[in-house]
Amino acid sequence: MEITNVMEYEKIAKEKLPKMVYDYYASGAEDQWTLQENRNAFSRILFRPRILIDVSKIDVSTTVLGFNISMPIMVAPTAMQKMAHPDGELATARATSAAGTIMTLSSWATCSVEEVASTGPGIRFFQLYVYKDRNVVRQLVKRAEEAGFKAIALTVDTPRLGRRESDIKNRFALPRGLTLKNFEGLDLGKIDKTNDSGLASYVAGQVDQSLSWKDIKWLQSITSLPILVKGVITAEDARIAVEYGAAGIIVSNHGARQLDYVPATIMALEEVVKAVEGRLPVFLDGGVRRGTDVFKALALGASGVFVGRPSLFSLAANGEAGVRKMLQMLRDEFELTMALSGCRSLREITRNHIKTDWDFPHYLPAKL
Repeated sequence: MEITNVMEYEKIAKEKLPKMVYDYYASGAEDQWTLQENRNAFSRILFRPRILIDVSKIDVSTTVLGFNISMPIMVAPTAMQKMAHPDGELATARATSAAGTIMTLSSWATCSVEEVASTGPGIRFFQLYVYKDRNVVRQLVKRAEEAGFKAIALTVDTPRLGRRESDIKNRFALPRGLTLKNFEGLDLGKIDKTNDSGLASYVAGQVDQSLSWKDIKWLQSITSLPILVKGVITAEDARIAVEYGAAGIIVSNHGARQLDYVPATIMALEEVVKAVEGRLPVFLDGGVRRGTDVFKALALGASGVFVGRPSLFSLAANGEAGVRKMLQMLRDEFELTMALSGCRSLREITRNHIKTDWDFPHYLPAKL
């Protein structure tokens, strides 16, 4: 079958993957309302394209934290990628490097920071949870630094794991032969089957539920890497992140896997952007499946987007080649959206290029 859009990879992944693995990647928390809303909210934003502009040359390149990348589309951290494909995170690393963009490696990867670094050059960020044992955090951060990672994406919305009922039903556990490679030697890399989700038991025992804003200062004291705060969806928290010296904010609801009935990230984005007043870059994570979604996020003030599930599903479907094609399709769609909107560079994408149902509440029907 000729793949023509990113959504088609999910159907292939569902056919290829064991039910437990597909459900782990695909599901959200509780009623999964936010999971659906992360997608649906994009349909409530319409374009106001400008015409008769010379779009014969279009530049989609940008910079993130001073690093030049080919497009404002990056790869979000997603756990345990060897469940999707034997090459796991190594395939994703090679594909993102070939695409000239950034990969964020999950703490809970099935390949280590050293293994990912061994795939060759590339701009990579390391996603971090803070554990009760701060020595573990120090070791992880030090290893990421030594492996050439360029930033820390600190996940802040997971003091406890959200209730993912598919994982509970499936008694989710890492398949035999796979481990959380970054924890090997730290006596944390094994997840056993339990009556609940095995992962929930693991997280409950290790992640520090007392994590607070002061710990960002502590993290800054142990690393020179810039720290992105991932999981901000309110203006109040965005302003505090600025005060505490965050290098950037990732507007994220953890792929709708934590607290259900929070807004879609594209709905929360503008509130956060306005609150930071240009003092640091804001990125969007959640629900991006089309180049049009990328444009809408940038029009609302994002400096770039991160894609999560599309990476996993394209990896499951066709390994490294799948991830490459997924990124290329998003890039091509985004460039086309720019051309048809009359934008030649990212600087030219403005709030005036879109209208939303919260701008004109009677303009759009309740459901498209």
